[in-house]
Amino acid sequence: LYLPCTWSIGLAAEPGCLPDWRVLSLFGVGAVLMRGAGCTINDMWDRDYDKKVVRTASRPLAAGDISTFHSFIFLGGQLSLALCVLMCLNYYSIVLGAASLSLVITYPLMKRITYWPQLVLGFTFNWGALLGWSAIKGSCEWSVCLPLYLAGVMWTLVYDTIYAHQDKRDDIIIGVKSTALQFKEDTKQWLSGFSLAMLLSLCVAGINCNQTFPYYSAVAAIGAHLAQQIYTLDIDKPEDCWKKFASNRSVGVLLFIGIVLGNL
Repeated sequence: LYLPCTWSIGLAAEPGCLPDWRVLSLFGVGAVLMRGAGCTINDMWDRDYDKKVVRTASRPLAAGDISTFHSFIFLGGQLSLALCVLMCLNYYSIVLGAASLSLVITYPLMKRITYWPQLVLGFTFNWGALLGWSAIKGSCEWSVCLPLYLAGVMWTLVYDTIYAHQDKRDDIIIGVKSTALQFKEDTKQWLSGFSLAMLLSLCVAGINCNQTFPYYSAVAAIGAHLAQQIYTLDIDKPEDCWKKFASNRSVGVLLFIGIVLGNL
């Protein structure tokens, strides 16, 4: 969640200026709280499934280390603190941020309903691409925010499909759906398409807010990173899937550096 926030905050900064680091810090705290709340909700919904998967069996709820009641108390604390952060923003952003709560609550259920839960996850995690801009400008510039949001959604489809390949054998047994099971051996072709859509969307967002050469250099570097990641991916080796998934942190870092240098 935090990376798309930093992207939109950076793009919203005036040319020649750095992003507002106070707002970045506020979003950093808010992102940790809401991402944590999403994880808590996910573990609450999935506690029975998690018991049956080797990688997730040790999670506190699945292992019985904490009760459902205690998890509700913890979730209440996370959401209360997140609300405090949200109330520090302008009215437009408060309404926009509150609108994401339904996605946060329901996205963990999607793996029971559709083979595209990663798409719903993308809609949820990348809400910051809208909220970060509105926190700076007071409203959304849709010609920038929507392409940026779409880029984030496509990126989520890339890294979370890779992530899902770690658990596909267990998912088949317990009846959980994912894009990994949907795409199967065609995964690399789908990931390539998502990556191309992401890069094109980032270019459109950059054009619509007058970004400069360092930004497009960063987008090109991201393209090279994604191409290498997809080309070398072994979807049948969980350890390689984890390695490729984790390497996506470089995508956010590269783009934010490109935005900052592009503004300067």
